Amino acid sequence: MTTGARPDPPARPAVRVTVAQMAVSADRAANREAAADAIAQTAHARADLLVLPEYASAYDPAGVGPEAAEPLDGPWVSALRERAAATGVAVLVGTVLPGSTPERAVNAVVAVTGTGELAGVYRKVHLYDAFGHRESERLEPGPADAPPLVLDVAGTRFGVLTCYDLRFPESARRCVDAGADVLVVPAAWAAGPLKADQWRALAVARAIENTATVVAVGQAGRGVTGRSLVVGPDGVVGLELDERPAVRTVDVDPAAAAAVRASNPSLANRRYTVVPR
Repeated sequence: MTTGARPDPPARPAVRVTVAQMAVSADRAANREAAADAIAQTAHARADLLVLPEYASAYDPAGVGPEAAEPLDGPWVSALRERAAATGVAVLVGTVLPGSTPERAVNAVVAVTGTGELAGVYRKVHLYDAFGHRESERLEPGPADAPPLVLDVAGTRFGVLTCYDLRFPESARRCVDAGADVLVVPAAWAAGPLKADQWRALAVARAIENTATVVAVGQAGRGVTGRSLVVGPDGVVGLELDERPAVRTVDVDPAAAAAVRASNPSLANRRYTVVPR
């Protein structure tokens, strides 16, 4: 038997992320309670960042429009900021903001720091006018030339896309060009033939081509796919959920991205830039 000082525990990677695959309804008060519970679980796991899905404030599978919209100083964002400040948990979350006219709303992702500060808003650029859906009938797109939303958490930079944006590699590349180490994709990915397969394949592709971690968080429930996943910068899926509501926490190590980018410098080798139109 040997004696001596106990060895130090292994160092934790720089940032810990909680994925909350929520089932969201049209009941905004109930959704606020569910988000507050997810923040509490994130704090209990000693995670730095909580990612909630697209339309986490209110959702209707038949379509979301101005009836679900709240301003940034409304009850939804205000409650998130209060809970973030109380727990030290940063939050990236999908919501619905008022549009430029009463007939339109904006599909947005809000970034809240662990001190409760509103750090930024991403307004979804690519509206989901596909597979029989028409978001543009109720929503207005964000400006394509707006600076990417990139949130710094514990020294790691998280760039934001939303749902249908995942099908457009330029959106991910703009975030990486703005310094993102991790791509975060809140989604309410519509269910249907091959849709879950496409969701997974696109998340893996965005990770490989950008040598970046992808945190893709879907809604659970009627009409949506769920199946949230976390993909490493080498394309390896480290976490994958099924269709049911769930909350899981993962560690993200920026050193892994640095190692992948050193061995596969595809970002440095590219010959084209991304220019909004």
